[in-house]
Amino acid sequence: MTPARKLLQWVLAWGGIGLVFSVLAAFAPALKSWLAMAFWPAGAALLAACVVDMWRGWPAPLLLVERQAQGVWPVGVWHNVAITLRNGGAQPLHVELFDDYPAGWDMEGLPHASTIAPGGFVTVTYRLRPQRRGDAHFGQPHVRVATPFGFWLRSHRLGPQLDVKVFPDFSRLLGQTLMATDRRAPAAGAIRRRRRGEGTDFRQLREYRQGDSLRAIDWKATARQRKPISREYQEERDQQVVFLLDCGRRMAAEDEGGTHFGHALQAVLTLGFVAQKQGDAVGLMSFGHEGPRWLSPHKGRAGFDRLLAGIYDLHPREQAPDYVQAAGALMRKLSKRAFVVLITNLRDEDDLAMRNACELLGTRHMVLCASLREQALDAAVAAEVGDFAQALRQSAAVHYLQQRRDAIHRLGLRASSLVDVAPVRLPGALLNRYLDIKESGQL
Repeated sequence: MTPARKLLQWVLAWGGIGLVFSVLAAFAPALKSWLAMAFWPAGAALLAACVVDMWRGWPAPLLLVERQAQGVWPVGVWHNVAITLRNGGAQPLHVELFDDYPAGWDMEGLPHASTIAPGGFVTVTYRLRPQRRGDAHFGQPHVRVATPFGFWLRSHRLGPQLDVKVFPDFSRLLGQTLMATDRRAPAAGAIRRRRRGEGTDFRQLREYRQGDSLRAIDWKATARQRKPISREYQEERDQQVVFLLDCGRRMAAEDEGGTHFGHALQAVLTLGFVAQKQGDAVGLMSFGHEGPRWLSPHKGRAGFDRLLAGIYDLHPREQAPDYVQAAGALMRKLSKRAFVVLITNLRDEDDLAMRNACELLGTRHMVLCASLREQALDAAVAAEVGDFAQALRQSAAVHYLQQRRDAIHRLGLRASSLVDVAPVRLPGALLNRYLDIKESGQL
């Protein structure tokens, strides 16, 4: 029970009357006894009303609270939550509502105060925006109900609790996928190349068309049909795309409106979505944190949904990645040849460990190493120099980037096996490399 504004007003009014009576008694002492006889009984009546009102308002009200909210939320997107209050009693209820939404979420539209008629209901709609992926919890809503006289507010926890999951924004993912897979025009930072027109999986025979390669002509079919017949191929299917995702401390770096890990996760989901559309199986292994996760490759939309459900709550940890250990663990789990995409943030001290890991993976699989480059360093190099401190900052950035380039060069990877881009360009770069590999039949 907490005092309501109405009670405070009555107490202040009673105190004000007492002050007026004191002034009158000072000028007219003969009225003092009469004023006291009026003032103290009024106070006693107010106190009795407060006690009776508290006693009447102590039992829990006949109030049904229902919450309508989705079970899966996209991170960074506003969505509505509706709470319905139903008055099952015979008296109107004056209520104040505040929901127990997950900590750290942005909120608009609460608290809310309203009066509910007997047998009536009211629906309160407010907005939430989650700021972090993972599991989240809604507690029971907080409802404060005014007592019959309105002197007190009784707090109650009514209604259901709710556990929800916060996933990456899938609408943004689909938008990136549609842009990055448009092979007719450049988009989303992706560079499109001319298609070869040949894959490695035979599809069908058809009549020869101008521009077909001579190697595509089926001479036996041509002799039977007495006209040129070409073989038509399709891109390889039924392959495996496996991500080796660094969850170490470097991936927590902030860059371009998000962490490196957030951009990496977006790239994983974008390429995973395209790969399952191409008929390939997608899987993932995380490393650089306690309890690495292994999601074995699966095909189709079920495989992508499994990937999404397995990584939505992954976050970088304060640990250093062990590339060789991660590569060895992946080798033990993958027996079939796969396209392994290792996503990390390379530093100059990683050259030997990364080289050993790539050589180990390359004995059986096709490896693509994707490294995220900090845009803050590029900005420091490009910034104008106005004083000695800025000159030191620029020279340090240039020196660091040169060391980083030397370390990447020491890896000994071919250009086709390495992607070193800004975080925001990673989805397009990975998609381009994957589609080029599919078209060329290298896998």
